Amino acid sequence: MLNTTLCYIEKNSSYLMLKRNKKENDLNKDKWIGIGGKFESGESPEDCVLREVKEETGLTLNTFEYKGIITFVSDSTFTEYMHLFYSKDFSGELIECDEGELHWISKEKINDLPHWKGDEIFISLLQKKVPFFSLKLVYENGTLISSVLNNQKIN
Repeated sequence: MLNTTLCYIEKNSSYLMLKRNKKENDLNKDKWIGIGGKFESGESPEDCVLREVKEETGLTLNTFEYKGIITFVSDSTFTEYMHLFYSKDFSGELIECDEGELHWISKEKINDLPHWKGDEIFISLLQKKVPFFSLKLVYENGTLISSVLNNQKIN
């Protein structure tokens, strides 16, 4: 099992997105995702998201909201617990990311970019300002086959 964080940082109705295109053997190769990464030893979800955002973007989150937990189950990899965060309160200047290209993308255009199908579900929940949630996404051969929100099947 793997614990990760993901943060959607908002400015001017756009999210800061990362096009993953610089790492070898990257499960997310050429996909657009939010900012985040794997826990280091002893880190809480909050510790991890603050560190990952700083490392990948150069930005400091001044305040942020813990929005939910997403359980990814896949036939081709391990189960992952991703802790989802949101912020529109940050400071600093963007730096070059060693994992890909950072771009501010209009919220309305995100689903037009290459992404994981399940991302549409939790991005929609963020935009609707749904209270803390638990989402389980099950993939087979890279295709989303099941999604369960707060223990209720949604597809």
